[in-house]
Amino acid sequence: MMIPVLIGVSFVIFSMLYFAPGDAADVILGDMATVSDKAQFKSQYGLDKPFLVQYLRYMEGVVLRGDLGTSYVTRQPVTVEILERFPTTLQLSAMSVLLAVIIGISVGIISATRQYSFIDNLATSLSMVGVSMPNFWQGMMLIIIFAVWLRWLPPSGFSTPLHWILPAVTVGTNSSANIMRMTRSSMLEIIRQDYIRTARAKGQTEAVVIWKHALKNALIPIITVVGLSFGRLLGGAVLTESIFSIAGVGKLMVDAIKLKNFPMVQGGVLFIAFVMSIVNLIVDVLYSFADPRIRSMYTRPKAKKFKAVAAKEAA
Repeated sequence: MMIPVLIGVSFVIFSMLYFAPGDAADVILGDMATVSDKAQFKSQYGLDKPFLVQYLRYMEGVVLRGDLGTSYVTRQPVTVEILERFPTTLQLSAMSVLLAVIIGISVGIISATRQYSFIDNLATSLSMVGVSMPNFWQGMMLIIIFAVWLRWLPPSGFSTPLHWILPAVTVGTNSSANIMRMTRSSMLEIIRQDYIRTARAKGQTEAVVIWKHALKNALIPIITVVGLSFGRLLGGAVLTESIFSIAGVGKLMVDAIKLKNFPMVQGGVLFIAFVMSIVNLIVDVLYSFADPRIRSMYTRPKAKKFKAVAAKEAA
């Protein structure tokens, strides 16, 4: 299913940029460019061709050569520029999702085991705030408080561990709230099951009951949310990288939008869509490790076929 998804994404983003108002030649070449200069620019990058011809040529380069086009500004391959910036975006997203998982699962378990307590009500209220806050607003507020007023942390950059804190918190807050809510909901459903009461009746400690029996069986929806959160973090890092002046894929795409650098925007969106598809694929594979029942769905038919063949040979 990754193939039709990526084709659909490429067609949508190509169509949006093709029909968007404004001319890339005017922005790139400036006001002093002549009509012949603009015509030469459009001919060089194939912008004088019909829409369908441009799209098919673009997809031919993507499929056959892995070529996402050439940047109008730097004249460098889009693939090279994205791969140079992607490690920074991946690092930011990985730190953010790690922070979100640690906070979200821990607080979700505490809220579920102490339902309707003060801690549960406080955690639920904070999760609603975390879900509601836009990343760009939260990032600016964190800069004002911790960088301008308190002067504890640097306001921009991504070169040292101190530079990582504010961007990671900004990107990970929304995801930690979603993970916390899903963990709480899933745990509340699991801890009411009969096998949990049986485990307690056998004398298992509460820690073993929660972490070994309850959490393990509640992991499927949590894994789903974590995977989707990681994909959203790659997209949510676009504005965050711009706010904190981080040289990642997000800032590269924002700068490209301002300059009508369409190949960079198309390549960035398609690359992020590809990474999100890979993440979803990994999440599907992780299901089989978290739940043996899912793994058995694919092993049982093979076992039956093997037994049938063995019985036929024995006969």
